[in-house]
Amino acid sequence: MRDLTVAVFRPDDERLADAVELIDSLGATAIPDPMLAVEPADTSPRTDADYVILTSKTGVELAREAGWEPGDTAVCAIGASTADALREAGYSVDIVPETYTSSGLVATLADEVDGARIEIARSDHGSEVLLEGLEAAGAYVHETVLYRLVRPEGSGESAERAAAGDLDAAAFTSSLTVEHFLAAADERGIREEAIAGLADAVVGTIGPPTRETAESHGIDVDVVPTDADAEELVCAVVERAAPTYHD
Repeated sequence: MRDLTVAVFRPDDERLADAVELIDSLGATAIPDPMLAVEPADTSPRTDADYVILTSKTGVELAREAGWEPGDTAVCAIGASTADALREAGYSVDIVPETYTSSGLVATLADEVDGARIEIARSDHGSEVLLEGLEAAGAYVHETVLYRLVRPEGSGESAERAAAGDLDAAAFTSSLTVEHFLAAADERGIREEAIAGLADAVVGTIGPPTRETAESHGIDVDVVPTDADAEELVCAVVERAAPTYHD
């Protein structure tokens, strides 16, 4: 019997290496397929806001490399992983929502930001939920694009495996990983076959927005972890897939 195969779509850096190590430790075989590559935008967060929001480890690292200093600005992290990255980079973290999503952060800030200036520093594919939610709460919101996310050349092994019925599970960590998976399948002329293959696999998404994206493209989603955390997603996907695989 072959090993349980799990596709993971982290950027090709320590995040992908950590995901592969985690999947291996859970007794499965990782199919690393880096669907995202980072192109820095050579900018940094503004320093004249009352609040600044960072939404990823990548954004934190680029802000630090640019020499960004928040001063008296309240620093907000969208979740625990981003908060950890901020602290590791030497920044203080003032606000982390209980629910690690854009809507969770909006709910945390909504009652205190009327008239406040908020800087959102993130990728070029950030959710509109933060912008619209904070503006609805009365804040003046500015967005700085710290980096662009592109699909690496040659990605798509997972789509080929799904189309061939050789993929047991997949863990999508953003809406963009779903879109890039499908773009890679389109490029190979196997979109319908890849989606059909995912129907026979356990599919996990990191949160409701990613689930909505997947389902809008005809991909059934089986697992959404309680927290929008990549490690929790991988564990949940492997846990769900293992009993089915061994039956």
